[in-house]
Amino acid sequence: MEEVLLISRFITRSLILLSLWFLCFPPGVVCDTGNVSASSNSSSKPKVINIGALFTLNSVLGEAAKPAIQAAVDDVNSDPTILNGVQLKLLISDTNCSGFIGTMEALQLMESDVVVAIGPQSSGISHVISHVVNELHVPLLSFGATDPTLSSMQYPYFLRTTPSDHFQMYAIADIVDYYGWREVIAIFVDDDYGRSGISVLGDALAKKRAKISYKAAFSPGDTESKINDLLVEVNLMESRVYVVHVNPDTGLNIFSVAKALNMMGSGYVWIATDWLPSYLDSKDAVDSNTMNILQGVIALRHYTPDTDLKKSFMSKWNNLKYKGSAGHAGFNSYALYAYDSVWLAAHALDVFLNEGGNLSFSYDPKLHDTNGSMLHLASLRVFNGGEQLLQTLLRMNFTGVSGQIQFDPDKHLVHPAYDVLNIVGTGTRRIGYWSNYSHLSVVPPETLYTKPPNISIGSQHFYSVIWPGDTTSTPRGWVFPNNGQPLRIAVPNRVGYKEFASKDKSPQGVRGYCIDVFEAAISLLPYAVPRTYMLYGDGKRNPSYNELVSRVAQNVYDAAVGDITIVTNRTKIVDFTQPYMESGLVVVALVKEAKSNPWAFLKPFTAEMWFVTALFFLFVGAVVWILEHRINSEFRGPPRRQLITVCWFSFSTMFFSHRENTVSSLGRMVLIIWLFVVLIINSSYTASLTSILTVQQLTSGIQGIDSLISSTEPIGIQDGSFALNYLVDELNIAQSRIVKLKNPEAYLRALKLGPKKGGVAAIVDELPYVELFLSNTNCLYRIVGPEFTKSGWGFLSLSFMVSGFPKGLPSCS
Repeated sequence: MEEVLLISRFITRSLILLSLWFLCFPPGVVCDTGNVSASSNSSSKPKVINIGALFTLNSVLGEAAKPAIQAAVDDVNSDPTILNGVQLKLLISDTNCSGFIGTMEALQLMESDVVVAIGPQSSGISHVISHVVNELHVPLLSFGATDPTLSSMQYPYFLRTTPSDHFQMYAIADIVDYYGWREVIAIFVDDDYGRSGISVLGDALAKKRAKISYKAAFSPGDTESKINDLLVEVNLMESRVYVVHVNPDTGLNIFSVAKALNMMGSGYVWIATDWLPSYLDSKDAVDSNTMNILQGVIALRHYTPDTDLKKSFMSKWNNLKYKGSAGHAGFNSYALYAYDSVWLAAHALDVFLNEGGNLSFSYDPKLHDTNGSMLHLASLRVFNGGEQLLQTLLRMNFTGVSGQIQFDPDKHLVHPAYDVLNIVGTGTRRIGYWSNYSHLSVVPPETLYTKPPNISIGSQHFYSVIWPGDTTSTPRGWVFPNNGQPLRIAVPNRVGYKEFASKDKSPQGVRGYCIDVFEAAISLLPYAVPRTYMLYGDGKRNPSYNELVSRVAQNVYDAAVGDITIVTNRTKIVDFTQPYMESGLVVVALVKEAKSNPWAFLKPFTAEMWFVTALFFLFVGAVVWILEHRINSEFRGPPRRQLITVCWFSFSTMFFSHRENTVSSLGRMVLIIWLFVVLIINSSYTASLTSILTVQQLTSGIQGIDSLISSTEPIGIQDGSFALNYLVDELNIAQSRIVKLKNPEAYLRALKLGPKKGGVAAIVDELPYVELFLSNTNCLYRIVGPEFTKSGWGFLSLSFMVSGFPKGLPSCS
């Protein structure tokens, strides 16, 4: 049996290689004397133009496309305003969902001198056939091949008349981001269509800070048993958000197996691409069992505006003569794109002929029959006007039954959009739209096209969704995996300040204030969080916190809990919670008690203040004298007496003991204002002097960070602290001045020795450490100057956002 299979495979591969060998060589230059079809002459229009159609007839998409394409050909041929009497002749080939058969059918179709080919619907077959049409210069209009990689420059003659999966995957990424999920599992068919689509989904999710946590691929012909094994595997994982990107003919097997495994209940999220609505729309009535297994699923369907053209086509669909059965059966959005593909070809050919295009074919000397070959390669001819017709197709702009048919510079249809559906009850309900213009919305896309684009968070809206399990509460999107490991939480193994985090002999293994805060947050969660604390550091010196953050970024640890400061360079590689403690850098220095001074009564004011105050006393006295001496006898007399009166009056107001009366109104007003000022001066002086005489006065040679920067004395910092980088990189302090200290005892020794005896002038550290340090120093040291940075402590992780939990979880902070 194995020998038979090997021989069969050998024959099949030989046929494929033999049929495609000529694709490795570009066609030769066509000679001017080459043969030209007798029915095609540049001087007159032909009566009949052959167009081909390549797709799988017996498929969900094929059953919709065939009657639509045939009806479109009839409509074009009966329309006197297009092609001026030239008739389109349709040649249909069945690819039978096989790349090999599709290639053979494409070669046979090309022997008929077709100028345009419609199809195929399969992305895999499109890859193969695109090589054929590239060599023969025949444009290929595909209404169903949505593989994003087909848009590359490798396939210049491939033109997609349906939206690419590139846009569908970005729509799914927006949906995932809208509901706050951060990880999804992709279930897809392992072929060009499935792999390329999921690859784009991964890129789209990455831009939303989300990711595909697992890619579950299966072969198109896999049995339900293999699908069952696949779903059992993904059900053991953490994510509960599944994106299903498969073929419509076999996709329902995924959901039937999932239903049997109880994976369609509460807590699960299923997002299906456009294959599912295509299948459901093509059925007159979907049986209740099928609808039961799909309850709560979100699916995307191509959005086509409800224009009069579309309504007219829909009204004719039920009675199309080419359909195998009456009624709505067989219709889906791909029927609209197939119908428009024919009209696109007709419009382009009309313009092509009117511009003098040449419908002629030439033999390629590179294509010739080999001895004993039955492939008749010599019958394949190159379409001379292929390049001109392709450019004509790309500049077409008209309104079809599916909407506006126009291509952007990347050969995509303009305005790609999708309906976002929620499957409930016996049908579907639209919960919103997605468009490349404004993303998620409950307003039809064509309405938004008249307004400026808006993709801000506040503009994204959906109607409510009924999720699997018949619930309206948005699923969390994750669970702790049954086969998963506990969270690996790193804790700094500190040498000093062990009150915050340190090793412990308890079963938990760690203790400290930071651990208590984290455990308190954990206790508020409505679910269990398996976790294992792992000490980071050798216990001989404080670990480097930058290195600890890097270990989390490298996924050595899942999270880190401790006295970890939130700084800018760390937030670039990991996620932090909201700060649970405020922290900032301060300066600590040795202070000395100021000696008593008999001139202490002068200290409340500076010399400048004493001088200004005395000047104002004299000034006010002079002003009052000017206002009073003409009408008040108390301010008259010899000059010497008047001078003494002015001085006496001014300084006696300090104690409100002046005995001279003021007579003038202006004099009294000046005196009232001055007495109020004197009251303030007296109060300030009394308060300051009392403080000086009653409170212990401590002094330090360091006044704050500015005096440290301007000096050349050594500065102490805590070993492992980010203060080193801040002082050196931000404040430009020479690294040679920095002294690393392990613990509070080292702080005391260094400050006591001072800079002249091998110690430090001051210590720069974070406020929580400093407050703990100062609580045991009997006021020998103090904070000098203000806090010169503002930050805080937080918990961190790479793939876990809130207190070390998966992104998208309820905040514990």
